[in-house]
Amino acid sequence: MKTYGFVFARGGSKGVPGKNIRPLAGKPLLLHALDVVAAVSEIDRCFVSTDAPAIAEVARMGGATVIDRPTSLAQDNSPEWLAWQHAIRWVQERVGPFDRFVSLPATAPLRSPPDVAACLQALDNQTDVVVTVTESHRSPWFNMVRIEANGEVGLLVQDGSRYVRRQDAPRAYDLTTLAYVSRPAFILTHQRIWDGFVRGVVIPAERAIDIDTPFDFKIADFLLRERLQREQSTC
Repeated sequence: MKTYGFVFARGGSKGVPGKNIRPLAGKPLLLHALDVVAAVSEIDRCFVSTDAPAIAEVARMGGATVIDRPTSLAQDNSPEWLAWQHAIRWVQERVGPFDRFVSLPATAPLRSPPDVAACLQALDNQTDVVVTVTESHRSPWFNMVRIEANGEVGLLVQDGSRYVRRQDAPRAYDLTTLAYVSRPAFILTHQRIWDGFVRGVVIPAERAIDIDTPFDFKIADFLLRERLQREQSTC
């Protein structure tokens, strides 16, 4: 069974300019994802899909094969699903068929190799897509609200139940960008993740941070340096 890892890294990040190759804990953000790919024995090869020459250069430094992403698939409003389809077709045409697709966004640098291995293991015969989640601190049944056009505030989810304590409400989870696992055939024949049977792997919040703002970057840098210090102290 061939398993290929993919990192999709655009060059046009507006929230954090140059985000994908910006230094984090001493090296470009992208390389943290490539290091995890290299540490997961089940992943046979790694590809980076990008429209930016600077990102492509760093990707090659990290041992990845670069896929030139068309500009039309690298806009702010470009669905990443289409970039997934383009990358799969590119690999199938130039490298050959493969069995499992793993997307590891560069923006989740605190993931661990065992996290990714758990996602691969969760892709059983019943499952079309594996996503990662972390338990939410807020619940749409209890303390998440919406504001109506007239200014009225109401619970986001109203199912007739009344919860006095948050602990009594159904558990809610936040989607994370730590990893996505699927099969090439499913991605090529469907339009989105939710078209199939989706299974979630629960990840601790401290490893599920997604970098979208400069503040996120600072938090990730702090947590990653703290982890590295712990690891060095135990060596």
